[in-house]
Amino acid sequence: MIKHKQLLLLLLWTAIALMLRFANLDSKPLWTDEFSTLVFSLGNSFRGVPIDRPIALSTLLQPLQLGPDAGIADVLKHLLVESNHPPVYFMVAHWWMRLFAPTEDSLVWIGRSLPALLGVISVPAIYLLGKFAFNSRLVGQCAAAMMAVSPYGIYLAQEARHYTLAILLVIASLFCLTVAAKKLQQRAPMPIWTVLFWIIVNCLGIAVHYFFALTLCAEAIALIAVIWQQFYGKLALSESQQPNIWQFQILWRLFAVALGTVAGGLVWLPIFLSNKYGSELTNWIVSGDRTFVDWIAPIFQALAGWIAVISLLPVESSNLAVVVGSAIVMAIFLIWVLPILFNAVKNALKTTDTHLGTVIFGGFVLGAIFLFFSFAYILGIDLTRGPRYNFVYFPGVILILGVTLAFIYDTPTIKTRWFNLPAVEFTGKKAVLLILVMGFVSSVTVNSNLGYRKYYKPDLLIPIIREVSQVPVLIATTQKTHVEIGELMGIGLEWEKSQKEEGRGKKEEGRGKKEIKAFDSPQFLLVKQRRESPEIVAGILDKTLSQLERPLDLWLVNFRAPVNLAAQKCQIESRDLSPVDGYEYQVYHCS
Repeated sequence: MIKHKQLLLLLLWTAIALMLRFANLDSKPLWTDEFSTLVFSLGNSFRGVPIDRPIALSTLLQPLQLGPDAGIADVLKHLLVESNHPPVYFMVAHWWMRLFAPTEDSLVWIGRSLPALLGVISVPAIYLLGKFAFNSRLVGQCAAAMMAVSPYGIYLAQEARHYTLAILLVIASLFCLTVAAKKLQQRAPMPIWTVLFWIIVNCLGIAVHYFFALTLCAEAIALIAVIWQQFYGKLALSESQQPNIWQFQILWRLFAVALGTVAGGLVWLPIFLSNKYGSELTNWIVSGDRTFVDWIAPIFQALAGWIAVISLLPVESSNLAVVVGSAIVMAIFLIWVLPILFNAVKNALKTTDTHLGTVIFGGFVLGAIFLFFSFAYILGIDLTRGPRYNFVYFPGVILILGVTLAFIYDTPTIKTRWFNLPAVEFTGKKAVLLILVMGFVSSVTVNSNLGYRKYYKPDLLIPIIREVSQVPVLIATTQKTHVEIGELMGIGLEWEKSQKEEGRGKKEEGRGKKEIKAFDSPQFLLVKQRRESPEIVAGILDKTLSQLERPLDLWLVNFRAPVNLAAQKCQIESRDLSPVDGYEYQVYHCS
């Protein structure tokens, strides 16, 4: 009977996770990294998009079509040359694309549905790990519930990226770490199957994302903490049970795991070092001149990422009242919940049954945070700028939350006092419910695009173009990597979407089929960025404009080169137009 109740409860968390991750899945516009995933997963290349000459919308979006002859070999050929990511997820995504054969209308949903499904699977996976690590069904259920409603988990699961697969592999690797720690406590060697499985999982993790190596470094830190506890700390045994042949076997098998993992990881080193696009695609996380902002930014960025694991109301709303109200509610919630969580962590460390698991995952999370700040302050590589990189230790945070929520759940009464106000009392069960409700509301905020909002918003740019331009349109940008191609693809997809919606609207109004006008489909121009020779960029733009019919509206979008269009009789738009996130633009009317 108990097992049936536990299964039903786990099915409930899984169903909630399914609903939250698949709701509004294709409502938000794709951004550049997602275009990368889709193009390479389809077995296509960005290099097929013509440069330095005007192209039609269909040509720009050609790499988003599934070719009949594209295969895994094409995925590897294009990805390893044009991107800085290892290929395992893209290979899996290619099989997924082949299975569902996406069309223009279903491409976004199918591309994002694989990460969403993997995000759902992480709920029962974290339950099993929590139950095993702490020998407690309650901890497992609390961890599963938190994974299901974590707004950060929703954010990663609703993007066509590889992070949810990496999270599953982090969970699998942490399972092996837990087995190793328990065997250390028992003074017994790790089973051979654990050694082999751990090596395979670690090698796969690195082949999904290179930053998985940070997970492994954090696991090493946690393992050192466990070894210290076992042999020198409070859990150390008597002198008659000091290191023996069994303990040397334990260390040798741990060494075998490390050696196998390093060997599997080094396979990718020549590819990583030979990739000339690697530095260009990751320059945004490299700090240049160390200003005061550069020194304090990692702290606040990291805090924002940690808070978003359990709470994220619409503080990014365009409505100031909503922003202020959300910030106040989140502040009150955090002031109430953080002391409760800290007390529960201390109790978990003091309790024999939960001490080892808390040391493992606490050491793992703290080790990862130490690595992130070391990268930021020593190497000048600020990983905290990308919240998605917290996937490295996200399951560890969920497991710590799982054990703390379990302790809170078993607490009869929780008293909270603010200043001189009367104390507020909650039962532990109500406190856990309130924390989960906050997570659920925050997850709805994310999948409604009111939290972790997309940086690129072409859906806001298209109405502006349609309102301003009543003549044919040329949209031009400078191109450095495939990121800029993705920026224009975002505009192209939203343009197609707006055309279809307009056509459906006119049909429903009984106006018949929509008339096709000359400016219904813009042309696009990608000019190769030449920092040393900006005059060449301007020359290509001038030449293109001289070849196109007039009148014409030129939209310079994220155009990183000086221009002088007086000779082309192009005048800049006099009105102040609304800014659009991700797209800096200028409009010229050429007559």
